[in-house]
Amino acid sequence: MSENRKLESNDPSRREFLKTSSVAVVGGSLLAGLAVPRSVHAAGDDLIKVGLIGCGGRGSDAVRNALKVPGAVKLTAVGDAFQYKLDASLKSLQRAFGDKIEVPAERQFVGLDAYKKVIDSGVDLVILTTPPGFRPMHFKYAVEKGKHVFMEKPVAVDGPGVRSVLETTRKAKEKNLGVGVGLQRHHHAAYIETIRRLQDGAIGHIHTARVYWNGDGVWVRGRKDAPAEVKTEMQYQVNNWYYFNWLSGDHICEQHIHNLDVINWLKKGYPIKAQGMGGREFRKGDDYGEIYDHHAVEFEYEDGSRMFSFCRHIPHCWVQVSEHVQGSKGKADISGATIAADGQDVWKFRPDRPDPYDQEHVDLFAAIRNGAPYNEGEYGAMSSMTSILGRMATYSGKVIEMKDALASPIKLGPADDGFTWQTTPPVPQVAVPGVTDPVGKRA
Repeated sequence: MSENRKLESNDPSRREFLKTSSVAVVGGSLLAGLAVPRSVHAAGDDLIKVGLIGCGGRGSDAVRNALKVPGAVKLTAVGDAFQYKLDASLKSLQRAFGDKIEVPAERQFVGLDAYKKVIDSGVDLVILTTPPGFRPMHFKYAVEKGKHVFMEKPVAVDGPGVRSVLETTRKAKEKNLGVGVGLQRHHHAAYIETIRRLQDGAIGHIHTARVYWNGDGVWVRGRKDAPAEVKTEMQYQVNNWYYFNWLSGDHICEQHIHNLDVINWLKKGYPIKAQGMGGREFRKGDDYGEIYDHHAVEFEYEDGSRMFSFCRHIPHCWVQVSEHVQGSKGKADISGATIAADGQDVWKFRPDRPDPYDQEHVDLFAAIRNGAPYNEGEYGAMSSMTSILGRMATYSGKVIEMKDALASPIKLGPADDGFTWQTTPPVPQVAVPGVTDPVGKRA
């Protein structure tokens, strides 16, 4: 990825943060970027066999992006918790890609353990697009089995999950496995060039950022409309996963992470603390679980700069998805690829913009074929942790430090393995600021 400017591993502020965090032993290894022979190669004809785990809309689209990559690529296995999702996804993909879909009945897997069966089916790369609460467990198993990975964001919903992903990222680097994370702005030509100019000092010292993900909200899969195969409480929550924190992490994690990640990328680091407020004004009732419908957070970085973060899911309100920064010599609309420096003409990115959803797969597959080190796991994990930090701040109404959030022992979901459709899932509990403790005693 010659154009993809990632967070610099040798940046002092990031290095010091990781050294002093609860995952110091992980951080030290993560930054090494070990280049060793790959334990997995594509077949002799350069074919990359892809397995899909999570057949919802994002998973199906990720497969479409992957199958458009130049060279020999085929989908050879699929898995989902539910039969109806698998059937709909596979039918759509077969219609669109024909002989690039080679998924016979024996490589179609349904259930909570479908991920293991897909990973063990002989694929080279797995696409992980189940609800984010499952991501650390699925990522860990894939890397243990020596598979390349593309995983959607966020990569975890709590501190234990982030720590697990960081540890698995370290192991993936040791094996030189390719790891992509669905924060596609890192592969967007306009973002790449705008961030480069800002990091080179186009508007001087950047002291303030504003980021937004305000919209009407997303689907809801209520009990009354659930498919016939959704019978138990566990099945209902997994099917309606967006509204349960152990599965989605709240919409500040599931969507707003994109905007938070852009500022982390620009700052070459992560916030050290946050405070904020939020609540539920529109989303109420059982089918909306426990997540908030609005969050407003002030994040502070190590250099004293601030990021003001706003996300909202309420209809008929101002819609905005963007990132903006103010510096000592000017300002920039990063999402609009526009920079206005004092006394200079406004700069705007104008070249063609390849689809970043396609490009992130092009870059990952190129690295796999060339045997080049490629791992986006660290910034994927820490931008996920940034959104979790924001949620902790709004839920508690307190100032939360990153080091405490990252070290939190509170796991939102059941134990990683062994639960079934008959297992009782966590009971939704709407957070009450001033009462809720989202961090717990530090591990």
